[in-house]
Order: sequence, then C-alpha cells, then structure tokens
Amino acid sequence: MLTECLVYLAIFSLLTGIGLAAFYLCWNNSQALVFVTDDIGAALRAGERWRADVRNATGTISLEPSAAGERVRIPGRDKLVVYRFETGGMYREVQAGKTSELLLPRIDNSHMSAAARNGVTAWRWELQLKSRRQEAQLPLLFTFEAAQTKP
Repeated sequence: MLTECLVYLAIFSLLTGIGLAAFYLCWNNSQALVFVTDDIGAALRAGERWRADVRNATGTISLEPSAAGERVRIPGRDKLVVYRFETGGMYREVQAGKTSELLLPRIDNSHMSAAARNGVTAWRWELQLKSRRQEAQLPLLFTFEAAQTKP
C-alpha cells in the first residue's frame, strides 16, 4: 500500500513538472507574441506618420547624413518636420513648436533614400527593428514608400 502511494506520488510529480514546463513555455511564447505585435503596430504607425509628412511636404525634402545617424528635413506649410535616427531610436521633431517625440525606441537599422521615377521623387524608408528575443527566427523588416503630392 505504501509502495503504491509512493509510485502514485512520483507519477503525479512527473506529470505536474511536465505540465508546468509546458505552461511556462506557452506563457513565454505568448508574451513574445504580444511584444512583437506591439512593435509591429508602433512601426506601422510611425511609417504612416512619415508617409503623411512626405505627402504634405511643400518644399524640397533633404537628407543629411551625420556621424550619429541621418536626418530628413521635410518642410510643411507652417512647420519644418525633422526625422532623425540616432542611438537606436527614431525621433520626430517639429521645428515650429520646438517639440520632439520618440517614434520608435528599438531600431536596429534605418535608412531613408530618394529615387526619381518618371519625374516624381519617391522617398523610401527601410527599417529594421531590434529583436527582443535571442532565438528570433526572422527580423522585423519594414519598407515604406511615399511621394510628395505638392511639389
């Protein structure tokens, strides 16, 4: 009777250990999925904001490489918007109100470029976000394109 009780206790402990290991594996993967969806949503919002600023530009958009990163100056009707990439983050500065905000904090690589296409200058922003997990299989890569509607 005592031997049977010890066998049942050992089997119960083994099954409980396996169940807890599976639970924590699912829990960690669920948290990683939440983090990735948050990062994707933030990147898409930042990209749409950048595209809106490029479409609403009233002057010539300029790209200025610097030692810390790069800056893109987008002149608007009554303001100058500057996007700057430095220290792993993308910042959006509005010169009229002297405000600066951090659009994306976890950027691995960012590059903006212009290309002439049939008389229209198209702007392209290539973005790679940092992975929050070491075992990530695919990097989060985004490409946004926009053209100025008011030359």
